[in-house]
Amino acid sequence: MNAVAISAGTVHSCALSASGTAKCWGDNSQGELGNGTTNGSSTPVAVTAVSNAVAISAGGYHSCAVLASGTAKCWGDNSEGELGNGTTTSSSTSVAVTGVSTAVAIAAGGSHSCALLGSATAKCWGLNSDGELGNGTTTSSSTPVSVAGL
Repeated sequence: MNAVAISAGTVHSCALSASGTAKCWGDNSQGELGNGTTNGSSTPVAVTAVSNAVAISAGGYHSCAVLASGTAKCWGDNSEGELGNGTTTSSSTSVAVTGVSTAVAIAAGGSHSCALLGSATAKCWGLNSDGELGNGTTTSSSTPVSVAGL
């Protein structure tokens, strides 16, 4: 695989290859491995529809990647909107994050995610009960919101 990056989530892990493909392993009850199933795997499985990735992050029960185009994709649990596609429907395959086109880095948290943009700003989405989206509210969002004050 020639891994160049790795990330450990709550119950799963993911790695990024030099060629831009992603593989994940571990629990997959919420689709966090991104291979179109909910079957766990003790060995790495390829993430469906993720190529040319430049960054990866495993979160609570979801994962996200930044593609070379600057777009972002996430997969897995979406009960709090942590996939950023405007829904709360979980997905065992990657879905595009709405409104992110210049991402350079990504971080998946317990039930939220954030992307660093090329403009040195950030957007976050998902659960916001403790203000983790950084927009001055505690209102959750299933689409990215700008982090204030960066």
